[in-house]
Amino acid sequence: MSGLEEMDRPGTPGTAQAAGAAQTPGSRAARGETGAEGHRPAASRRGAADPVKTLMHRHRELCERAVDPLEIAAGLEAHGVTDRTAARFRHRDVFSLAEEMYARVPRDGDATPPPTVTTAPRPRLDRALLTLLPGVLCGAAVTGVRLTHGRTCLLVAVAGILAVALALRAVLRRGPLSPHRGAHPGRPRTGAWTCWLLGYATVGDGLLRAAVAGGPDGLPDGTAAGPWPFAAAPLLTLTLACAPAAWSAHLLAVRARRRLDTSRGLEEFAASVQPLLLATFTLFLCATAALTPLCAAVLGEPAEYGHTLALGAVLFLARLLTVHGFTHAPAVVIGAVGTAEALAPATVFAARLPGCGFLGTPVESLVAAWGPAGVPTLVCSAAALTLLLHATRTLTRASAHARTDQPC
Repeated sequence: MSGLEEMDRPGTPGTAQAAGAAQTPGSRAARGETGAEGHRPAASRRGAADPVKTLMHRHRELCERAVDPLEIAAGLEAHGVTDRTAARFRHRDVFSLAEEMYARVPRDGDATPPPTVTTAPRPRLDRALLTLLPGVLCGAAVTGVRLTHGRTCLLVAVAGILAVALALRAVLRRGPLSPHRGAHPGRPRTGAWTCWLLGYATVGDGLLRAAVAGGPDGLPDGTAAGPWPFAAAPLLTLTLACAPAAWSAHLLAVRARRRLDTSRGLEEFAASVQPLLLATFTLFLCATAALTPLCAAVLGEPAEYGHTLALGAVLFLARLLTVHGFTHAPAVVIGAVGTAEALAPATVFAARLPGCGFLGTPVESLVAAWGPAGVPTLVCSAAALTLLLHATRTLTRASAHARTDQPC
């Protein structure tokens, strides 16, 4: 365990633990040594009680199945053990504590198994094609709606919505966008809010524009405002973005697992995964930015980069956190975004009540300055930044990538 420089300094807690890792537990137990500072006997260092042994008993299964100290450190981190907790065991950090636990765990033949490098599963063709299905079905549904009229158009729209919803459900339950088996428990309740966000991306800007102009029931001069426009390009872009989202999530899982197998400490792992996370997020944004003008040109609509990219970033980061078991923050953020987007036209309508004109002033000012897309763009951008900051703290932990065992 000489990879950490501080472990080589005499007198540093955990120094002898690293040296003791090269010895067999049987030989160290025969001499009565524990690898503490100055090679003092266990009884003189810990007294009658051995807190590390108690911790090992509490996490016995983790210690027995671990192939290296970093895997134990990741498990301890997942159970809330911090560097401050490790200090109570006379160790400078969680990794140093994990090294002693790894060195002291009994194994068959008193032989320490060599660290193994996990072979990442290769992406399967059927699941890669599955990620394209929501975009294909959405494109077919939009085409059918534009080519039909009346009741037939309504039936085609309903059938298309159901087909896309089922395809998205399949994508989120299989492959890189499905939660890992080793992820933390918890079921996110974001389905309804996600549907609302996608629906607002389709009709929300037109509704807000009509509300600010005096509609949709009628304009101030008494003329009919007419129906607000239906924007299908953002919806088509976001459904097609399921493919780059899945591929980016797979890339992050594979690379992070390799870094986990080769890292020598939790801080080293976090420092190596953080730029990988940012690169993965940037890769997804670039793919979505390329799809945005393409879908707008095919459907003959103006390309709306701001709202589409911001909403795509929110949904991607929320799913990425959910995949690795962090479900609370995505649920809160997506719920806040949906509430803010619902309040935007609601405040404009409420401003028509006597004495309530001040309620619509913020939204009307923002629409006058940036257009109706400015409201959801601002809200989604703030939410995406919040999730990104949260992801850089949580997805850089070794516990977020250890023992996933979920094929991609």
